[in-house]
Amino acid sequence: MLAHLTINNFAIVKKLDLEFRHGMTTITGETGAGKSIAIDALGLCLGDRAEASMVRPGEEKTEISASFSLSNNIAAKRWLEDNELIDGDECIVRRVITKEGRSRAFINGSPVPASQQKSLGQLLINIHGQHAHQQLMKSDSQLALLDQYASHHGLLATMRQTYQAWRSANVELKHLRQNQQELEAQRQLLEYQVKELNELALGETEFAEIEEEHKRLSSSGDIALSGQSALEMLTENDDTNAVQLLKAAQSQLATLSDIDPTFGELVTMLEEATIQAQEAGYELTRYLESLDMDPQRLQFLDERMSKIMSLARKHHVMPDELYSTHQMLLAELEKLGDGDSMLEALEQDVAQKHQVCLEAAEKLSKSRLRYAKELNKLITQSMQELNMEKGKFEIAFERLPQGNVTPLGFDNIEFQVCTNPGQPLQSMAKVASGGELSRISLAIQVITAQKVETPSLIFDEVDVGISGPTAAIVGKMLRKLGNSTQVLCVTHLPQVAGCGHQQMFVSKETKAGKTLTQMRPLDDTARVSELARLLGGSEITEHTLANARELLVAA
Repeated sequence: MLAHLTINNFAIVKKLDLEFRHGMTTITGETGAGKSIAIDALGLCLGDRAEASMVRPGEEKTEISASFSLSNNIAAKRWLEDNELIDGDECIVRRVITKEGRSRAFINGSPVPASQQKSLGQLLINIHGQHAHQQLMKSDSQLALLDQYASHHGLLATMRQTYQAWRSANVELKHLRQNQQELEAQRQLLEYQVKELNELALGETEFAEIEEEHKRLSSSGDIALSGQSALEMLTENDDTNAVQLLKAAQSQLATLSDIDPTFGELVTMLEEATIQAQEAGYELTRYLESLDMDPQRLQFLDERMSKIMSLARKHHVMPDELYSTHQMLLAELEKLGDGDSMLEALEQDVAQKHQVCLEAAEKLSKSRLRYAKELNKLITQSMQELNMEKGKFEIAFERLPQGNVTPLGFDNIEFQVCTNPGQPLQSMAKVASGGELSRISLAIQVITAQKVETPSLIFDEVDVGISGPTAAIVGKMLRKLGNSTQVLCVTHLPQVAGCGHQQMFVSKETKAGKTLTQMRPLDDTARVSELARLLGGSEITEHTLANARELLVAA
């Protein structure tokens, strides 16, 4: 709920520092005093559009700060957590506007876009203005109000998702039909490319294997020459070779081992070296005997590598990437498939998604009908309490033509009323007079507000056109609402003002040629005087004071 509001240099306000409490707070004042100034400032603080003209003349900037308690506002807490702006159970929103028209917004001290501040503001306060009934004349506003009352957030999200899935599939289908010729040309190209690669039949690691074998075969002469020379040095030369020399050194040192045992270790090392040299000779012999110097094989490898590299250049890839390119083209061709079968599959997908969309719309519509019946009963009852004894309210439903659907489903609704006996239900805009329209609008707002999760509600002169006993009923309705949530009500009616749990008074004065607006809470004595002023105008008598006390007692 709103706990504190500070306003500096806003319009005709120099400085206001206001504390708010739970329950119903009424705001009254003289005509032209600026009763709605705090509401306007609060709206600006919660993301409304800022203008340079809002800065008090002669000042550099306007600054507005509002503090909210979040102890019972789970939605706002979740929003702050998601946006990494949470700071315990309190939220402070601030707005600064310079005289040049530049605006800055802050949430818990962090700068944010005004759009983000507005998004949070919708979770903190719900403002019902005196022109709300004009919005209620619009079908889309009526539908939004019904969905808000029914808490259709989940159903509406599902509706939008299924509608978007259907629309996306529809767009894809339209695109496929428009580009069928292009797709066919693409398919023919893929078939040709895949046919070439199929004929090549390249294995996954074949190029690397061919490259290695080709290198070996093309170097087989050099390998044989160098290998044979090394073999001569190791074992084959009859005059002298490495093995003979190692054995000779071993024999020399063996005679010395009797003189010094250290030479025994050297003998052992030479024995091992001799064995290693002999093994190397055996391995080299086997390799040279198996060395393939087939020129026909080499020619085949040359031709194979040439084909691979030629196709690789054609596809703008490296030779060792040609196999994966082949697999990718195969997958693309399989995915593209036959144009007709793809078109048929997509048509079936569109039809299936359309059916899912219609089912979501049907579920949403059934829920709307159920809550509409509930609203019909409550608003009719409220109309009758508001001095329309035979009044009746009903929400009329009309579906879009067969198969048509929007992101909001397939329902068109219209608020219909009957204010006099014998009259048929008709559109609210056509039947109700100005005063009746205000009362019906207020009844709708009060009833729907009870289902809104926002913990603070503001009613800004929504009782225009209401007077007498009806005004007293309106006051009691708002007070009852204030028992469960915070209600701020700007009013000119004493019957409504007297129903508040607390009351604030707005005054205006001129000092040194400048207009100042002030707002202050009223104690019991001052409150009686203000209610008496509202009842009797400029002249306050004992009679009007007594009436004012009766209003407070009745509340």
